[in-house]
Formats: sequence, structure tokens, C-alpha cells
Amino acid sequence: MEKGHAVYSTKSKILRGIVWVFMLILALFMVFPILYIILGSFKENSELLVGGTNILPSHWVFSNYSDAWKQANFATYTMNSIFLALGVMTITLLTSTMSGYVFSRRNFRGKELLYSLFVAFMFINVGSVSLRPLFELAVKLHMNKNLFSVILISVGTGQATYIFLCRGFVNSLPKELDEAAKIDGCSYWGIFVNIMLPLIKPALVTSCIFSFIWRWDDFLSPLLYVSKSSKYPVSLALKLFCDPGSTSDYGAMFAMATLSVLPAIMIFLFFQKYLVEGIASTGIKG
Repeated sequence: MEKGHAVYSTKSKILRGIVWVFMLILALFMVFPILYIILGSFKENSELLVGGTNILPSHWVFSNYSDAWKQANFATYTMNSIFLALGVMTITLLTSTMSGYVFSRRNFRGKELLYSLFVAFMFINVGSVSLRPLFELAVKLHMNKNLFSVILISVGTGQATYIFLCRGFVNSLPKELDEAAKIDGCSYWGIFVNIMLPLIKPALVTSCIFSFIWRWDDFLSPLLYVSKSSKYPVSLALKLFCDPGSTSDYGAMFAMATLSVLPAIMIFLFFQKYLVEGIASTGIKG
């Protein structure tokens, strides 16, 4: 028994070591592009054009950031991205939390069918089918000259995931809380606002993170539904900054790319605790 246990222990250690090596290699592949962009933002333009395997700058150039901010009008595009991401996040949070609560606690005809349709749209990509109708609708309503069309379309097409998250978290809470609140004379709205919202904070933070990051990085929706370049977000402004017909300032371009990914990285680092807790507590128990 001891010999068999020793063999099993040795095999598990070897397997664990292989898994760690594989995860480390995978992490390096994922981190390397971001690290290359960040370090490249401190290189001279001539050094970036030469290329090579040395990712560290030979001479650290900090003026790339000031050049990117001035030349590319980065402040305007940043405000557009903030407006877009916060707008989608706010509307999504309001609608998905209420919908998740209703699907979890209220009974009505067609509830399971409607929720099944929401879940189905999480796995069925209908974007390619709806692009043209949504584009024509935005043009007819004269909404393609601002970001409101992107906000409304993004809210409408991304609800299923957040409703799924919120419903799963509400399902993990005991129904005795609702019953006790009803005995004390609390209405459904009062239960939702005063009891449920404070308890589902991890799910709220998870939905906020996903919504904000996905809209911040969104490239296709602004490209299709916004016709004025002054209303472009940062993700689309990077394309304008790269002019294939002239000599591009790659140092400033790398600096602009670094600034564009920093919000997503910072949000994840500060709120990863709630992100992991929200994902672990949703859907699995539902």
C-alpha cells in the first residue's frame, strides 16, 4: 500500500508539474503581446522599424505619450469611449438585475420558454444576420452620427449573458429572505432594492466589468453604426492614427495602444476578487 501510494504521489506531482509548465507557457503567450506594446511605447520610431528580438528599449523615450495625446486628439476619443462604455454598462446593469430577479423569484406564463430563449442567444451568434437591418435602422432614424445607436444596439444584443449571471446569483440566495421581508410588509420592489441588490454585489461588479471592458474594446459596432470620425472611441481611433500612405509614428501609436488597454487591465486587477466570486456563484447553482 505504501509503495502504491508513493507511486501515485509521484505521478500526481509529475502531472501537476506538467500542468504548471503548460499554464506558464500559455500565460507567457498571452502576456507577451501586451508587454511588447507597453515596452515598445518607450522606443524610438527607428528602433521599432528595425524590429528584432530585444523587447527592451535601447533608449527610453517618454515623449511618445505626449505626441500621441496631442497628434491623435486622444482626449476626445477617450471621452467617447468612456461615454460609450458607461452608457452601456449603466443601462445593462439596470435592466439585467431586474430581469434576473424576476426570472428567479416571480412566476408568470411562458417564463421558462422566455428564459430558454435568452440562454440560447448566449450561444447562437446572430450578429452577422442582424448587422444590415440594424445599420439600416440606425441610418433611417439618423442615429448613425452619434454613439447612441451603438449604446442601444449593444444593450439589446448583450443582455442574455448578464441576465444569466444575475439570475444564477439570486437563485443561490435563500427564499426565506423574501418571505421574511413580505411578512414585514415589504413589496417586491422593496425586496429587490433593499435586500437583493446588496447581496448580489459580486454579480453586479462582474456584469459591470464585462460590460465596460467589452464596450471599451469594441471595434466593429462603432465602425458600422457611427459615421462621424469625431465620435469614434479609442478602439477605432487607433485605426485612424495609422496612415498607410505616409510614414507613421509607431512610437506614438504604441503609446496610444498602451493607453487604450490600461483601463481594462486596471479594472481587472482591482476587481478580480468580485469577478471570480461572481462567476463562481452564478449559473452553477442555478
